[in-house]
Order: sequence, then structure tokens, then C-alpha cells
Amino acid sequence: MANIKSAKKRAVQNEKRRLHNTSLRSKFRTYIKKVLVAIAGRDQSAANDAFREAVPVIDGMVNKGIIHKNKAARHKSRLNEKIKNLAEA
Repeated sequence: MANIKSAKKRAVQNEKRRLHNTSLRSKFRTYIKKVLVAIAGRDQSAANDAFREAVPVIDGMVNKGIIHKNKAARHKSRLNEKIKNLAEA
């Protein structure tokens, strides 16, 4: 454990941020899973609705620094591609 007062404060702040970031990461994964469940259920309209809800959440995680912008773009692109393939099949 830290001995200096400022180091103790940083340890408390880091733990608080870690817990907050964990909850945000969980929210990010939950929204992606909602889209994947709709795709697995072969439900086009539900998948589109879930995707529309997920996109702002994914972008919000980028703005908060939880994930990198390229990772967000990759997730959105892959989910959108799966939804389009669902329409074709």
C-alpha cells in the first residue's frame, strides 16, 4: 500500500475509476449481445432495432476512452454485415 498521501489518493481514485469502467464495459458487451441474440433468432426487425440502440452506446464508449475508435468501428461493421446477411438469407 502507498505511504504518501497523494499516492493513497491516487489508489482510491484508480479503484473508483476501475469499477466505473468495468460497468461501462459490461454495458457495451450487453448491447452487442442483444444484437447477436436477435440475429441468432433470425429476426430482422429486432436486429435492426437492437443495432440502432447499440451504435450510440458503442460510440459513447469511444468518447469515454473505454475502447479504441477502430474497435468500435470493427464491431459496428461486423454487426451491420451480419444483419445484412440475415436479410439476404
